[in-house]
Amino acid sequence: MPDTNNRDIAVLGAGMHQWGKWGRNFVEYGLVAARAALADAGVDHRDVGYIAGADTIRNGYPGFVSGATFAQALGWSGARISSSYAACASGAQAIANARAQILAGLTDVALVIGADAAPKGFFQPVGGERRDDPDWLRFHLLGATNPIYFALYARRRMALHGATLDDFAAVKVKNAKHGLNNPYARYRKEVSAEEVAASAIVSDPLRLLDICATSDGGAALVLTSMEYARRHGTSDPVRIRGLSTVTPTFPKTVLDLPDFATDSAVAFDEPSRPFRAAIADAAYEEAGIGPSELSFAEVYDLSTALELDWYEDIGLCEVGGAEELLRSGATTLGGRVPVNPSGGLACFGEAIPAQAIAQICELTWQLRGQADGRQVENAQAGIAVNQGLFGHGSAIIATR
Repeated sequence: MPDTNNRDIAVLGAGMHQWGKWGRNFVEYGLVAARAALADAGVDHRDVGYIAGADTIRNGYPGFVSGATFAQALGWSGARISSSYAACASGAQAIANARAQILAGLTDVALVIGADAAPKGFFQPVGGERRDDPDWLRFHLLGATNPIYFALYARRRMALHGATLDDFAAVKVKNAKHGLNNPYARYRKEVSAEEVAASAIVSDPLRLLDICATSDGGAALVLTSMEYARRHGTSDPVRIRGLSTVTPTFPKTVLDLPDFATDSAVAFDEPSRPFRAAIADAAYEEAGIGPSELSFAEVYDLSTALELDWYEDIGLCEVGGAEELLRSGATTLGGRVPVNPSGGLACFGEAIPAQAIAQICELTWQLRGQADGRQVENAQAGIAVNQGLFGHGSAIIATR
């Protein structure tokens, strides 16, 4: 059973279904990914003691109970199951559930699966008329679809830190180049800054090529106790060292606004950290490493501008320093700390329950030295981060 003296777990297998628009049931994508992960781990599905499904709420009742759906599709083996929904952090919540089962000694082997068959166009609120739901109200009262939300972040970055359209375009150019050699990416084509600038304006200042698509896709992981990995013949597996799914901290629950304590009668002992930064901080603390020890990062690039915010939130540079970090080449393959060597959502698009799991697949392949054509040299530690709806966020740190 798991070593109770530490909280590391092993990533023994990783598998994916290629992202795209295939028009098939999400279960098919999840099964392809799961079978690939099991084959990668050399584990039979009947040895799996726990199946954690990441939910896809746009795919009917089977999507709401994805753990049971995937267990049934694999052939019912008596495994414990769970189903998790946390918006774009759903996959990380599923990983957290599996890790807890392993560390509690309830199982040695867990299978984590996420897959989606995304609708065409922008995501919309789900669940019908929900007038007490801030997300529903954002769409219906303000007309603030997700691209408008992304554009507000971009405008804020331009106003506060001097970001330019050229900076946003450079993020897309970088990620498109990274994704060229990723066989699971939907878009595998180099893009020029001129092409980004010439693409249609979706929500000013963001162009079409600044914003990620919605996609079908699937990803899966086989997670085990460290002792099981050793018994299985893997003496030095990729390991998950830190996992954070913390909520925002009042008063800075969305943006890093001016210090609330200086603008009100309420006093706080110390300034609160922005939500995304707090997610990363908790993972660093658990893993026992800091940003300077990262070899690379996979970040949630819903838009090119948002990727720049993540540079600061995960500590790759000081606040306001993201543009200079990008321009220096540090976040490009061959640079000091490549960001989104997989190509990111710019090349994959969103398959919501799968994307946090897919990021750990990339961390695994990079740390094993198996990311052909996009390999980060001497990769030793990586972080994957997501931001989901209503305070659902995640950060996962993996190392060799």
